[in-house]
Amino acid sequence: MRADKTCIGGRMNQNQNQNPNHTVRKITLPSGRNIEVIRFERTKKPARGGLHICPDCESDLVQPLAWSEPLDGGWELELSCPNCRWNTEGVFSQEEVYELEDRLDEGLEDMLRDLKRLTHANMVEEIDRFVVALNANHILPEDF
Repeated sequence: MRADKTCIGGRMNQNQNQNPNHTVRKITLPSGRNIEVIRFERTKKPARGGLHICPDCESDLVQPLAWSEPLDGGWELELSCPNCRWNTEGVFSQEEVYELEDRLDEGLEDMLRDLKRLTHANMVEEIDRFVVALNANHILPEDF
C-alpha cells in the first residue's frame, strides 16, 4: 500500500514502498520535469566478529584505550574506534583479547613494514639528490 504526498515547484511526492529498506520520492522540478529519488536506508550488518571491528563504521582499527584484569578471568577493556570515535567498555573473554592482540600485532607489523619502505624510498631520494649536487659541483670540501 502506498501513501502519496504531492507538492508542486520544490514539491515532493513521497511514496512508501512495501520494502522498508528504501523510500521513493517523486520531485517536480520548477521546469515541470518529474524525477524519482530512491533513498536506501542503511541496514546494520551483523558483526563480522572480533573486538577490532567497529560496530558503527565497520572499520578494523578499533584499539584498546585502557584495560584491567577482573577477578572472574576475563578482561575489562575500554575500546575506541579512531575512525568514527565510537567507544565502549566491557568485560571480554581471554580468547577475544588474544584475537585483538593478534590483530594489533599484525597492524604493528604492517606499520613497521611501511616505515621501512618509506625510509628506504626517502634515503634513495636523498642519495640521488646528493649525486646530482656532486656532479654539478655544488658540494665543496668546506661543506664537510
